[in-house]
Amino acid sequence: MTELNRITDQLRRAFDGDAWSGPSLLDTLAGITAAQAAARPLPQAHSIGEIVRHLATWAATVARRVAEQAATGLTAADWPDFPATADEAAWQTALTELHAAHAALLRAAEALPLAALDTPLGKVRDRPDGSGVSPYVLLHGTAQHYLYHAGQIALLRKLV
Repeated sequence: MTELNRITDQLRRAFDGDAWSGPSLLDTLAGITAAQAAARPLPQAHSIGEIVRHLATWAATVARRVAEQAATGLTAADWPDFPATADEAAWQTALTELHAAHAALLRAAEALPLAALDTPLGKVRDRPDGSGVSPYVLLHGTAQHYLYHAGQIALLRKLV
């Protein structure tokens, strides 16, 4: 098994597989309704819908950066809006966007030349932009990002 195979395995496990840490992101999202996704049980926290859209933005951004092997900009706003009045169609659209971004990420990772895995994308480390790191760091970071927010979603889910 190559290093890229191992990394894509971890991405799949974090997204919808047997994550070592507990439920995967999709397991955590299973059964959530549009009303639950739009709810804001903690006024200062993001809603589940906002978190899902944020994850889709970052999965799509990392997919593009890996595919282009460049420090590209974000594909959408860091925290796209998910309205408090969102209906089931809006919730399903957000989930579809997340699935599509994850699929693009896997395709980009699987097509990445192994020699490019450790090449920094961008010359300067920009933490808010997430640039200046290698595809290796971006891909592992995305798996961590999925599970970090899955934990937040699990807590929000208990409150709605």
